[in-house]
Amino acid sequence: MNPVNISLSSLGKKFGSEWIFRNLNTDIPQGERLLIAGGNGSGKSTLLQIISGYVTPNEGEVIFKNTQAEIDPDQLKQYVSFASPYLQLIEDFTLQETIEHVTVFKSFVSNISVNEVIETMELSVSKNKPVKQFSSGMKQRLKLGLAILADTQVLLLDEPVSNLDKPSIIWYRKMIEKFTPDRTVIVCSNNIEEEHFFCTRLLNVSDYKIKKTVV
Repeated sequence: MNPVNISLSSLGKKFGSEWIFRNLNTDIPQGERLLIAGGNGSGKSTLLQIISGYVTPNEGEVIFKNTQAEIDPDQLKQYVSFASPYLQLIEDFTLQETIEHVTVFKSFVSNISVNEVIETMELSVSKNKPVKQFSSGMKQRLKLGLAILADTQVLLLDEPVSNLDKPSIIWYRKMIEKFTPDRTVIVCSNNIEEEHFFCTRLLNVSDYKIKKTVV
């Protein structure tokens, strides 16, 4: 695949009359390991959703480019995978059915099979269990596995160790180390080391907060 570079140009997002952040500019080259940080309510998750294309900014734009041209926003799903605790799963599907459903839209790394995906998630004993019977930690592992194992160049992770116990956090670390060496990974985190241990650059959304003038 051609390298994918991301440009955030004069981004701004507001809710009602309040700007959450504004005039945010940065370039994210292929292979970047970026941590998005900031206090509660600073707009970390909102920024990640804007990058994913799920949320539209009030100002500015997010541009994805490869070596040939700018990427059509309608084609972004081929380049980006996303995991977050608030993403919904189809609760009536079994684990196997969930993964089979995903393969309709995205292929997995190295074209690994559905069974190999389940084994890599270390959820083989729950292969035929409905997702609605999963614990919150198992659901989070499923979301992470689907995103990390997707054959995409850009991986977006919002608070990835939420609901994970210690063994699952170790699993997450192994997954990052094994499956993301050449990919762009952007992590939104409340400064939890286990989530962003591999990141090499920090973007603090609070730096782009519009400060109110006291009269």
